[in-house]
Amino acid sequence: EVQLVESGGGLVQAGGSLRLSCAASGFTFGDYAIGWFRQAPGKEREGVSCISSSGVSTYYADSVKGRFTISRDNAKNAVYLQMDSLKPEDTAVYYCAADSGVATMSVSMYDYWGQGTQVIVSS
Repeated sequence: EVQLVESGGGLVQAGGSLRLSCAASGFTFGDYAIGWFRQAPGKEREGVSCISSSGVSTYYADSVKGRFTISRDNAKNAVYLQMDSLKPEDTAVYYCAADSGVATMSVSMYDYWGQGTQVIVSS
């Protein structure tokens, strides 16, 4: 059974940091690109960052560039999203997802999704 389980969300003040983790199982993790997405109330799900299967290539949305860092550990079947200098507009449910193709910020390209973890940034 394919599983992606996010953790690390919570409540943080603006300017603070959080580190999200995504633990994967049930598929050949090293063959998949992984993306982080977020969805705020009343808004569409949007791409935040993604990383290629090897970890060599990373991509970021303009809104998080310079503040968020994505990484992966294929030996542990895990992907991380370090979020620094958080802003209230970063408040959302954050999801990780796996894509058997190239790393992309397109929601529709992803095969497997986690259940999400809530991030709330207070002003």
